[in-house]
Amino acid sequence: MANSAQARKRARQAEKRRRHNASRRSMVQTYIENDAEAANAALVAAIPIIDRMAARGILHRNKAARHKSRLTAAIAAL
Repeated sequence: MANSAQARKRARQAEKRRRHNASRRSMVQTYIENDAEAANAALVAAIPIIDRMAARGILHRNKAARHKSRLTAAIAAL
């Protein structure tokens, strides 16, 4: 457990960020899963959101690129 005031504050901040980022990651998953079968319009909606989460550091940039690539390939296969 954190002993100093600074460490306690950092622990609170880390927990707050963890909850916020988890909800954002969940939002990305929702766009990816629900919109994959809605084809082109869904892809256009999902790509900027994936990019935004990667830019903010919520998703790793390679993971974001992988998601976009797989979505594009799935739509191209339709």
